[in-house]
Amino acid sequence: MLKLRDWDDPVQYPGAGPAEEAFIMTELAERITVNPAQCGGRPCIRGMRIRVIDVLDLLAAGLTQQQVLNELPDLEAEDISACLRFASSRLNHPILAA
Repeated sequence: MLKLRDWDDPVQYPGAGPAEEAFIMTELAERITVNPAQCGGRPCIRGMRIRVIDVLDLLAAGLTQQQVLNELPDLEAEDISACLRFASSRLNHPILAA
């Protein structure tokens, strides 16, 4: 099973020092896992079959964090935060314009 920290994308969080960034990445690595044999290799929460995209879709549909937790009782509040940080880290890259 691959974990987030196995990917070599550096993540920068505005205002976070090196120690804070290390803590954030460690927390993400504990909560977001990728297993090629599970859910088609899509990022999941703590090895469960709850995909990061499932949580993000519920939030995008207007559910509150508490409603998401009620809908998916195996989740913890920290899992939702990890999903948001994960999505942010995947989108936080420079785009070169010609």
